[in-house]
Amino acid sequence: MRLVRIFIALALLTSFATKASAADKPPLRPWLFSVLGGYGTYSNNLHYPADSLADAPLVGLRLERRFNETLGLELAGAYGMTHEARPNGSNGADVTSLNVSGSLLAHLSRGARWGDLYLAGGGGYNQYDSDAAPDNLHYGTFEAAVGWIIPMGEKAGVRLEARNVLNVPKDMSRANNSDQQYWAGLTLGFGGPPKDTDGDGVPDKKDKCPDTPKGATVNATGCPTDADGDGVFDGIDACIGTPKGAKVDAKGCPVDSDADGVYDGVDQCEGTPKGATVDANGCPSDGDGDGVFDGLDQCPGTPKGATVNATGCPADSDGDGVPDGLDRCPGTTAGLAVDSEGCPIEVTEKETELLDTGMIRLQNVNFETGKATLLPESFTVLDEVGTIMLKWPQLEIEIGGHTDARGSVAFNQTLSESRAQSVKDYLVSKFPGLVSSQIQVRGYGEVRPVAKNTSALNMAKNRRVEFKVMNRDVLKKEVERRKMLQKK
Repeated sequence: MRLVRIFIALALLTSFATKASAADKPPLRPWLFSVLGGYGTYSNNLHYPADSLADAPLVGLRLERRFNETLGLELAGAYGMTHEARPNGSNGADVTSLNVSGSLLAHLSRGARWGDLYLAGGGGYNQYDSDAAPDNLHYGTFEAAVGWIIPMGEKAGVRLEARNVLNVPKDMSRANNSDQQYWAGLTLGFGGPPKDTDGDGVPDKKDKCPDTPKGATVNATGCPTDADGDGVFDGIDACIGTPKGAKVDAKGCPVDSDADGVYDGVDQCEGTPKGATVDANGCPSDGDGDGVFDGLDQCPGTPKGATVNATGCPADSDGDGVPDGLDRCPGTTAGLAVDSEGCPIEVTEKETELLDTGMIRLQNVNFETGKATLLPESFTVLDEVGTIMLKWPQLEIEIGGHTDARGSVAFNQTLSESRAQSVKDYLVSKFPGLVSSQIQVRGYGEVRPVAKNTSALNMAKNRRVEFKVMNRDVLKKEVERRKMLQKK
């Protein structure tokens, strides 16, 4: 009953065992060898041959093969020298005892800070030998034990054990002879993995970088690797492949303080306003050069030099359609037509004719008789028309040449075409701002007279040059726009 109570107490104690951390737990040694000294108490029912055996010291050896953290198989041997204890108090013959057994061990608290409790159960063989007896006593045994291994470093420990040895005679019904053995000694573990203090898989003897952080990937010498060079070791780095030079947080993930998509450390323009478009270096772009970054600029393509507001849109204080900063005539009265520089346009009679009819008719453009050579007195009126055409760069113009009825039809046709071309050539050369492709020439000869060719005056009217707008819809829209401005 005494040994049963010990079993129960130790089992309860293991339920409160404080486990050591993985780093503190010693490595599992597959072999344990124990040298023990003990004391044996022999059953009073055991007579050899007629008297009980006296309690006496024992010596023992143990060899255990550990399979895992919990289970092991142990071979044990014990040897003792005792004598017969006679009823009258005298000593009888000397007796030697030999016990050999095999047990299955259950380790209940391996890794606990205060030691390893275990239970054991198995069977074996007992032999009692004396020169005074003709025959040895020998029994099969059932054995049970409870023990405690107190660690002393990684390989050694102090071992304490209480063991019950039940002798089993041939008549199983008389199996009531139990010996108790109480042991203390040293246990030595051997085999198993070499010491690896930081748990990185590289033994301490080969580890050139002890104290590697848990989880870090290491090379063959136990030193942590950092493939992306961000200062956070592989295995711990939550953002592998960080660009070189980028700043990272404790997890190895790059930081982007201004949220422009370019990481801190790589970003050459930190503090970029949110929403601004940036280049590969993290610097904001300003395509139209107005001082408001692309991405924030609500009016991209602002003309260079124009004054803009906070959203990048040009200001137009006088509402004439020419942005401040480019307007050379600020403060223009509302409704006045202005040129591209924002200055009021003086509308001439010929320009009014163009706006009203879509045509300018010139009858005072003179050429040498029978030729397409312009006479100098024609330049003034042509210059006036050229100036008007510059004011309306969006218009497509046809220059039409007309003659009177003198001469043949074929001659007059050719002459009218040549004179129209001469007018275009003069205007394009005098006014480089005119787009040549927007000016067509056509000769009508004598087929479209404006008066009968019956007098010198009428024939003079028929000899004319006409400037005709071909895209009247554009002209109409512009006229309507100007009228709306005048109403305002």
